[in-house]
Amino acid sequence: MNAPLRFNDALLIANHAFTPLQCVAWTPQNGTDELSLTVIDRTSTPLVKKQLSSLNIDADQFEQLIKEARSELEKQGHQLQGWSMPH
Repeated sequence: MNAPLRFNDALLIANHAFTPLQCVAWTPQNGTDELSLTVIDRTSTPLVKKQLSSLNIDADQFEQLIKEARSELEKQGHQLQGWSMPH
């Protein structure tokens, strides 16, 4: 069973997962426990948006979300550096 990821750890993981692109993450200020991730290019154009419904981030769930986003980016023709989920 995976322990939940801390929010800051999730941000660091997401930041490395999309190199050379950037990942911006935030939680809405409306009191929900959501985590939103947006991958942007060098001109700050949003390329992929993903959302988790809880800040209690399960590592397996988070890895799957990142893999989905990476796959979408690769289908769009973006070349990403190799990445694997740190354990």
